[in-house]
Amino acid sequence: MAEKTVALSHGQQPVTGRESTRAQDRYLVPPVDIYDTPEGLVLLADLPGVAKEDLDVRVDNNVLTFQAKANHAAPGEARDREYELTNFFRQFELSEEVDQGRISAQLNQGVLTLHLPRVEKAKLRKIAVQVS
Repeated sequence: MAEKTVALSHGQQPVTGRESTRAQDRYLVPPVDIYDTPEGLVLLADLPGVAKEDLDVRVDNNVLTFQAKANHAAPGEARDREYELTNFFRQFELSEEVDQGRISAQLNQGVLTLHLPRVEKAKLRKIAVQVS
């Protein structure tokens, strides 16, 4: 699985829905750990401040994309803020070994866990050796 970020075409600006005088949305690349298991790959991404409703995970043309909007947990409008949460964006190019129809995702306390199972033919298989 290789990381892949889609670049904007020359002269193309991201659509933000804001006035041109305001700053555009910023995205951070969240830290990710990837583990190889006998069943497939497990990807863990740190997404602090992200709720399930603000997380979008999708696969399109063999590219796994997750995008999230972080929000402060405190109710009400902030009067003074010393730090600002930013949005997250990350993409990975999937190999043919990943069964894209069985990918599952869980979000627990700011950690996104993606299970990327292998297709049946690509699973590791232990072969018993017999002595004659």
